[in-house]
Amino acid sequence: MPQRTQYLGVLSGEHCFSAEASADAVAPQGCLWQGLRTLYGGLEDARFALAGRALQIVEWDRTHQYCGACGGRTVARASERARECPACGEVTYPRLAPAVMGLVRRGGELLLARAPRFPEGMYSALAGFVEPGESLEQCLEREVDEEVGIRVRNVRYFASQPWPFPHSLMIAFFADYDGGEIRVDGAEIADAKWFDARKSENLPRLPARISIARKLIDAAIGEMHEG
Repeated sequence: MPQRTQYLGVLSGEHCFSAEASADAVAPQGCLWQGLRTLYGGLEDARFALAGRALQIVEWDRTHQYCGACGGRTVARASERARECPACGEVTYPRLAPAVMGLVRRGGELLLARAPRFPEGMYSALAGFVEPGESLEQCLEREVDEEVGIRVRNVRYFASQPWPFPHSLMIAFFADYDGGEIRVDGAEIADAKWFDARKSENLPRLPARISIARKLIDAAIGEMHEG
């Protein structure tokens, strides 16, 4: 029996639920447990998004059974996705951490970087979490400057994507080069280079197509080829 269940919504006309199993639970016959990262790229976008939503809600529900203000036992609110403490009235909603991704363009070149945790040879757009009191545009400018020493201008919104590792919302932008020389920080970024996007053979290994990073890069390449 599941320890807790949560309603997720409707997908293709079917009501969907998540279920939290105990750590020692045995998978149903014919099934096996898999982490969400293992499913990355193996599920269609809608089902992967649903699995990501389920994981985030299960984790939030599991870790907020008790009030962070007074320690009392919380209860689920019937009217919305929230847990409330009957003792002190503290209300907790699912956590969401906004993160900005920025693809810097310089003429026909794209600035791509690789983090130490990336697979061998893979480069991507720069990204980082938004800090308190910071706008999305300010975050992008700060992250690019901190990580690679480049200044940007003309920041333009592209798209967003829920990213359940662990509970982020990725917000992607284009930006134009405004000065500076590449100077990697050596911690978050292991290497960064300008790549000529007009020649596909010059591009490095890129992120999987399901990611917003790849969609951002592909859109930039498409615009350059059209131009």
